[in-house]
Amino acid sequence: MSNTTMLIMVTILGIALLLFLVMRSKLQAFVALLISSIFIGILSGMDLNDLIATMEEGMGGTLGFIAVVVGLGAMFGEMLRVSGGAERLALTLVNKFGDGKVQWALGLTGFIVAIPVFLDVALVILIPIVYSLAQKTKKSLLYFGIPLLAGLAVTHSFIPPTPGPISVASIINADLGWVILFGALAGLPAMIIAGPIFGNYISKKIHLEVPKYIVDKEYLENEVEKTNRELPSFKTVCLLILIPLFLILINTVFGLILEEGTFIHSFLTFIGHPFIALTISTLLTFYILGTKRGYSKEEVQNIATKSLEPAGIIILITGAGGVFKQTLIDSGVGDVLGNMLATSNLPLVLAAFIISTFVRIAQGSATVAMITAAGLMSPIIGMMEVSEPMLGLIVISIASGATVFSHVNDSGFWLVNRFFGMTEKQTLQTWTVMETIIGFVGFAVVFAISFFV
Repeated sequence: MSNTTMLIMVTILGIALLLFLVMRSKLQAFVALLISSIFIGILSGMDLNDLIATMEEGMGGTLGFIAVVVGLGAMFGEMLRVSGGAERLALTLVNKFGDGKVQWALGLTGFIVAIPVFLDVALVILIPIVYSLAQKTKKSLLYFGIPLLAGLAVTHSFIPPTPGPISVASIINADLGWVILFGALAGLPAMIIAGPIFGNYISKKIHLEVPKYIVDKEYLENEVEKTNRELPSFKTVCLLILIPLFLILINTVFGLILEEGTFIHSFLTFIGHPFIALTISTLLTFYILGTKRGYSKEEVQNIATKSLEPAGIIILITGAGGVFKQTLIDSGVGDVLGNMLATSNLPLVLAAFIISTFVRIAQGSATVAMITAAGLMSPIIGMMEVSEPMLGLIVISIASGATVFSHVNDSGFWLVNRFFGMTEKQTLQTWTVMETIIGFVGFAVVFAISFFV
């Protein structure tokens, strides 16, 4: 057996082990990624001391970026949630768009809210509005729910600083400005087709009422109390959410236009770096939505501290993804995969989509699918001349593949199943189809753009 064939077999066995540990053994993805990395390193013939050094390098190199961005993003999102900013955004857009275009308002709400707030948390916050609309109009819950879910799902997968695209960008060293730009270009048509258009269609096929276990007296009283409290202004919420995206995009755009070494170039590069952009927006959120609205310093501190609990596991999983990537590179597997892809003439964006789709279908977790695909693509990219815009397209291609075909092994499947009171079959007909539309539309857009980059 040649060395090339052996390394290919080792890679296949390593991925199979990762899937087995996550799916069958129910091992935490962080530990599963570390074990799979060790497995690939040992079987590929790496020196054991070199393998340890590789693990340290992979973890440290990835976490140096991801820990700061995800941590700041989590605190920013939690402050928005606690203050009622997400509800203000939804209620204002629904009122502005009117009854005839409420689906578009909900899709746009989900698209904006999921930028700083995790999908599951955003759904918990906003689902009462969907329930209320469904009860008032007597329309299917899906008529309002699918557009909201589509908006949330698109941003969750495509737009930084959500953890998925941030993690992939970190692993393959993509510029976040390009990721945001291409994520928006791919995400908006995906949200429109999978949201209002598909939602209007499927709501005529499946009529769902608000689940009986949801509508009880205590629940409704709590929602009335929440709605009656004073919420932050719509303009304030929008401004706070858009500030970091604007600064990062400014950095990317003017970095191409302005001459390096000038003061204005250095200044824009500094404030447009994700660390600084998110620090600025997080501090503004603490003050405007926290201190200025009556929260004590201790309460703001407690809110920020609590937000880091769910962020911690995402940071560690991404770090383990960095270990996986570095092991593939240092073991020589990356060179083999790169040569195979170069001789196959398969476009990078297509290869990225296929790999992440395979892992997504097999084990369910979009995060694990993204990180695994990024780890496999990173050494391949390192062997080629890949432009910054193309790296951004690859990130969205990986995110698209990690979105399609959500089914019973995905936690999101059961979250939607519970909140909408659907059977497993109905969830496959609605949520699964919606996610698949998002993934394929998103990929179609970036694949088309890749011919011009």
